[in-house]
Amino acid sequence: MADSATTEAHPPPTGGGTGVRLALRPPTRAVDRRSVAWWTVRALGAVLPPVLALVLLGTLIAPARFWLLLSAAVIGVPGLLYAAVMPSWRYRVHRWETTDDAVFTRAGWVWQQWRIAPLTRIQTVDTVRGPLQRTFGLATLIVTTASAAGAVRIDGLAHELARDLAEELTRITQAGPGDAT
Repeated sequence: MADSATTEAHPPPTGGGTGVRLALRPPTRAVDRRSVAWWTVRALGAVLPPVLALVLLGTLIAPARFWLLLSAAVIGVPGLLYAAVMPSWRYRVHRWETTDDAVFTRAGWVWQQWRIAPLTRIQTVDTVRGPLQRTFGLATLIVTTASAAGAVRIDGLAHELARDLAEELTRITQAGPGDAT
């Protein structure tokens, strides 16, 4: 995790890249605004089922009512606070950008991660759309590189933008020399 915008990434290997050092800097593009609703529904989907189950059991089982309802409150209050705060906060943090040299991302909400994927290191570009993402018209772009840190993910892009970006990055990387290893 990098805290400074002046931290530099490792340059691409000689022979396969441009030899240009890429500075870690804040990406400029925000994810789609619909991501806030998507993240909210996902958070509520994780919080509400156990809370509702505990409330239902608490109303049906008289001897354990207090403990079950207390458990529902202990899970529900922080869970609802999380669902109310996290999506907007995350929207303010998540950024992405592509340049002629790299894909830049910043993600997270408590622990933030800044990543650079030099175009010369890209191996695959994928889009993922789960059922909930399809409902909101969103997609996740996954850029796999030869990095041990794993793929670079851009969550919450408009489906059409993710598709076009995947096609563009694939075209650019196919035109480059080498095998991105």
